[in-house]
This record gives sequence, structure tokens and C-alpha cells, in this order.
Amino acid sequence: MVRHVVCFKLRDNSEEAKKKAKEILSSMEGNVPQLRNIWVGTDFLGSDRSYDVILMVDVDSREALEEYQNDPYHCSVVKPYMHAVREGSVAVDCEI
Repeated sequence: MVRHVVCFKLRDNSEEAKKKAKEILSSMEGNVPQLRNIWVGTDFLGSDRSYDVILMVDVDSREALEEYQNDPYHCSVVKPYMHAVREGSVAVDCEI
């Protein structure tokens, strides 16, 4: 099993913007078949080193991660939105 974790820093880190990003990311559930688990959270602390939104997804394998990265829903809905609203992001992919 592979876990894909992404932390997003949004240009607009208002509660409304964080909620919308969470909704878009969460919409992958049921729309991206490679996902085995998905969890999305938002930051409440707001410190200088905080990121605003975290995404954690589990897939079966490295090959499934590649399929997820190229999934039509992920590429046409989620990626364009998140790329438009993010200031920056960091990611970690690991086997669990």
C-alpha cells in the first residue's frame, strides 16, 4: 500500500477558501477508482509555518499511484482547481 500526502498553502487562507479546497479534494471519493482511503483536513492554527489543507490518500501500489496521478477526474477537476488556488505545496509518497 502507498500513501500519498500533500500539504497545500493557499493564496487565500480564509476559512471559506479552505472549506472549498477541502470539498474539491474530497470529491475524489467515488470518482477516482484507485483510491482505497482518502482524508482531507484543514489547519486551524494559522502559524507562519502552517500549511492550510492536507490531503492523504492510500492506493494499492506505486503503479496505482501513477494511475491516480493520471486519472481523468483528478486531472480535469482537482488538479486545475488546486493549482489555481495554491501558493505552494509539498508532497510525500511512502509505502505503508
